[in-house]
Amino acid sequence: MIFQDFGQTVNDLRPWFALRVRSKHEQVASLHLRSRGYQEFSPSYKVERQWSDRKKETEQSLFPGYVFCRLDAHDRLPVLTVPGVVGIVGFGDGPMSIPEEEVGRVRAMLRSGLVVMPWPFLKVGQTVLIEHGPLAGVEGILQEVKGKCRIVVSINLLQRSVSSEIDRSWVRPVKPSLSSAVLHGNARHGRDRHVLDSAMSK
Repeated sequence: MIFQDFGQTVNDLRPWFALRVRSKHEQVASLHLRSRGYQEFSPSYKVERQWSDRKKETEQSLFPGYVFCRLDAHDRLPVLTVPGVVGIVGFGDGPMSIPEEEVGRVRAMLRSGLVVMPWPFLKVGQTVLIEHGPLAGVEGILQEVKGKCRIVVSINLLQRSVSSEIDRSWVRPVKPSLSSAVLHGNARHGRDRHVLDSAMSK
């Protein structure tokens, strides 16, 4: 017997993909995707800038040049015609979806209320599971910087990471998953198919 969660829409069941967008067009593309009925995710963080006479807090994209979107890879033309979208990230024969858990980890970090910021991409390190605190349940790589612990989570296809400071007592070590290792290998291959996708749509 098949049970259906009627709280979910068709879009909720589609995989996540990374859309390459023009510089500074993350929010523009997100608004247009939303208006067309797509579920999008364009995470940002706050940065304090020093002006000549005052300090100003601005929002910056956590993944500059990218917007995440749930879509049907076989029906991607409506997404490729969205203002600001250049293409869909992938390699080989077409777009490459992003594992649900990777996007989920980034979303969990943003919901935690902790300060989240971009971080240099980490391919190796001690994989840990956070068991306590506002990030309980999130898995990532533990890194020590200036005597303080940080949890680093990555979108492997983009080779981009984000990080937040945590308490060492919150975590326990775990073995990295096989799927993560496979994705690291895939990410080393060419990722310019999205440019061709965009050109084919015009």
